[in-house]
Amino acid sequence: MTPPPGWYRDPSAPHVERWWDGTAWTEHRRSPDASTPQQAYAQPQFTPSTPTVPLGTGVSGGSGRAKAIALTAAAVVLVAAIVTGAVVLRGDDGDPQTQTAPTPTSSEPTSAEPSPSESSSEPSADDPSVVVDELNGITLPLLDGWARPQSVTETDIMMTTSGTYDCPGDDGLCRHGTVISRTVTSNDEKSPETLAKDDISEAADRAYDRNKVNQRPFHGITSHEVVEQGSVAVAGRTGYFVRWRVKTEAGPGGYVQSMAFPSSVGSESMVMVRYAFDAGEEGPPLADMDRITKGIRPVGDEGTGGGVGSSIGPTQ
Repeated sequence: MTPPPGWYRDPSAPHVERWWDGTAWTEHRRSPDASTPQQAYAQPQFTPSTPTVPLGTGVSGGSGRAKAIALTAAAVVLVAAIVTGAVVLRGDDGDPQTQTAPTPTSSEPTSAEPSPSESSSEPSADDPSVVVDELNGITLPLLDGWARPQSVTETDIMMTTSGTYDCPGDDGLCRHGTVISRTVTSNDEKSPETLAKDDISEAADRAYDRNKVNQRPFHGITSHEVVEQGSVAVAGRTGYFVRWRVKTEAGPGGYVQSMAFPSSVGSESMVMVRYAFDAGEEGPPLADMDRITKGIRPVGDEGTGGGVGSSIGPTQ
């Protein structure tokens, strides 16, 4: 059986953990948490990236001499076991006794597959107050009026506003707000400002121009303007955000924000969080963007409220 996605001991570097996405190893790595039980880091008997050959398969043929030696060895072991049993059943004085042979113990792990590392301080995916992005090592607060994603076309959507409505453009169902979290893999750029400024146009097009299934739920964007941009503290790291107000051919338009910052786990890959809020009375409060940003925490450190860039907030 293929292990589920999670953090496992890296087979090529046992002192670190590596993310297994359910089918292959990714490039995300992190140092093991000191609070994690030791057995969680025992060398697994099954490594997802290496096929396991079941005992007794993949070997054929063999000489008759080898088979004879194997049968002779088995017979010797059987005789030794019978003699040992007879001695155990007889006491030192020759009277029959019933004794229990000691149970052999072993410190070797018996699990047939690796177990994800666990920590009692890490939030549960069932915690109603947060959503967990384990790959990027962050949690996001689940505010009133927001829900975990259901029946969405993008796998990296972390939360949406509750309920749907008929899109004003192409046929389909729309949501008044979405929040997306993804790892930046398109390039090796490490500047949050550069990444956020480069991403905002694509974020706006995906939300209000043409979606992933090639629909135009708002008949496209007619114009946009920069509302805010600047440095911001996210999960104890210094990031950068850009916020646009977009107007659409159909409907009230909306607000789009791209925010980039380095992850606090593993190789500290760059993380991009996108916000898309409908404008107008039906859309979520614009202040929710700042509230969600301020509530982002590293996984396993719910009390983090500062760190690098802790004094930085969104510019006005």
